[in-house]
Amino acid sequence: MKKILTLVLASALGGILTLSAYKVFIEKDSKLTVASTATNPTYFPTSNTSNNLYAAANAPDLTVAAENAVHAVVHVKNTSISKAPMSLQDLFLGRSTERAQIGTGSGVIISPDGYIITNNHVIDGAQQIEVTLNDNKIYNANLVGTDEKTDIALLKIDADEDLPFETFGDSDQTKVGEWVLAVGNPFNLTSTVTAGIISAKSRDLSGVNAQSFIQTDAAVNPGNSGGALVNTNGELIGINTAITSQTGSYIGYSFAVPSNIARKVVEDIMEFGNVQNGVLGVTGGELNSKSAEELKVNDTEGFYVNSVEDNSGAAKAGIKTGDVIKKVDNIQITKFADLSGYLKTKSPNDVVQITLSRDGSEKVIPVTLSKSEIMSVNFLDMELRNIPSNVKKENGIKNGVMVTKNQNYQLYKNLGINTG
Repeated sequence: MKKILTLVLASALGGILTLSAYKVFIEKDSKLTVASTATNPTYFPTSNTSNNLYAAANAPDLTVAAENAVHAVVHVKNTSISKAPMSLQDLFLGRSTERAQIGTGSGVIISPDGYIITNNHVIDGAQQIEVTLNDNKIYNANLVGTDEKTDIALLKIDADEDLPFETFGDSDQTKVGEWVLAVGNPFNLTSTVTAGIISAKSRDLSGVNAQSFIQTDAAVNPGNSGGALVNTNGELIGINTAITSQTGSYIGYSFAVPSNIARKVVEDIMEFGNVQNGVLGVTGGELNSKSAEELKVNDTEGFYVNSVEDNSGAAKAGIKTGDVIKKVDNIQITKFADLSGYLKTKSPNDVVQITLSRDGSEKVIPVTLSKSEIMSVNFLDMELRNIPSNVKKENGIKNGVMVTKNQNYQLYKNLGINTG
């Protein structure tokens, strides 16, 4: 008992000594006044952008656009019949080698009476096309027409009621950084909406047909093809068409046919049965600092005119070799896809205002577009074009056609017929 009491008293005494030491040596020092000297304040460049980050993160409201779009986007099923090589088992059992192949994609209703726009590759080779609406109603669809170059096809279903549809927006007015929604049926998941921004415009993936895609980072996967790309107002500004990926799935890059091109294609299909392209009648290429130096021009952006086809709209308007096209109407031309993409929205006999640079000065010249000379010969799997006048002169040719595309291997192998 005495030992316990002794320990308690020792602990209490230690606490008192510690507190006293704190009072004497520490608390006393803390009362010292630290002298301060007046100095000029230092200012650093400051941005208030961060103050708006919260507001930016919560804008815009995409719910209305999504609600409208999901009802106008449909699921498209393509059924085709293919013949597999006959095996011995098929031969002995008498089984057919025909196999049904099913492909799926998306489409967008663009009129209340059942016209639907989709991609050509979604319905290519189909013996039967089936469309499922967002309310699970299923219809057989008829193929009205298609355009392989732009990868656009037009379908028609006969419904017993007016259908919800998307209205076309003006894709020329879209801006990089603008919010968009991609609506479709990836991996057969119906009515899927993803959001992103426009990453780039006038993007050419092939370099062959001079496509002019809208690039976005909205997630697009197999099954989204033919679906809608809409802006925050719910307007259709593109048809989702392609992705670039080594795996076949989305990795951050998706591409859509601009709505102005898609609308022109379906309007031509409905009126003429095929696409009527307006042609400027020039050949050349886009400029950069290196090519500008070689060509001895001051412009590092724009389309350099290397030659002008005889009797074309450009020739009749006075466009010359060496001119640099800077603008068509109000569209700035910095690369070939800008020029080709805008002209895809125009028809023969349309008049466009060409702003060009010639000998250091700018001119604005009205040009009446002519009709495209390209025609397809499907039974030979070749694409033929009337030979341009300048090519005829250079090669001493009076008649004939030029092969611009050859998918017929036998003609290439046996006769040596090739592009050009």
